Amino acid sequence: MVPRFLMGRVLRPLLACCAALLLLASAAPAWAEFALPPLPYPADALEPAIDATTMTIHHDRHHGAYVANLNAQIKANPALANLSLDVLQGQIAGFPEVVRNNGGGHWNHSQFWAVMAPKGQGGVPSEELLAAITSRFGSLEAMQTQFNQAAAGRFGSGWAWLIRKPDGSLAITSTPNQDNPLMDLPGIERGTPLLGLDVWEHAYYLKYQNRRPDYIQAWWDLVNWNEVNRRYGEAAAAPTATPARP
Repeated sequence: MVPRFLMGRVLRPLLACCAALLLLASAAPAWAEFALPPLPYPADALEPAIDATTMTIHHDRHHGAYVANLNAQIKANPALANLSLDVLQGQIAGFPEVVRNNGGGHWNHSQFWAVMAPKGQGGVPSEELLAAITSRFGSLEAMQTQFNQAAAGRFGSGWAWLIRKPDGSLAITSTPNQDNPLMDLPGIERGTPLLGLDVWEHAYYLKYQNRRPDYIQAWWDLVNWNEVNRRYGEAAAAPTATPARP
């Protein structure tokens, strides 16, 4: 049993510590639930196609800003607190434009890091995916040519996508800004994104300047076909389920 004269010495520090913890907890924004995913490889792992400086700025500053700005909107839009990032994309029309831009930016970049891998580590298209590509486009090379055209032809900032449509067929499409094919917006060809390329200038300008086609061509060496295969298999197995995660 602790002597009475020691009780104050023991309890007062404990109570002060608890009070401090409660104060910190009350100060923390409990609604800030979205998180910046780490890069799945070192920042210099995609060189020479994408340099380390571009990767660091792109991930830490640009993607980080989308996550922070999206979290800042949850207090004004409480429904966001109950939505996953995937589900949010399909309900984006019901939210303000700032949520559309930053929610899309978060989803798009999360998938972008995942569909890239260091050169030589991304594997090749699976037999099933290659068969679907050949059936739709004629060959893998023909698909890449059409994809390159969509990416190079996107005026201003945006993305190029290889998607699996709800009917199971593949398609290549492009979206402006931070929109994506999951969004319930007019003018967007909807489907499950299998592969998405960022053609905003901040994704390539330090190395390629205005030579976007050179960036697009170099990027194919980085495609993580293992991840694209997983996305295709997941979408094909459950076509009416929640779209593949970023």
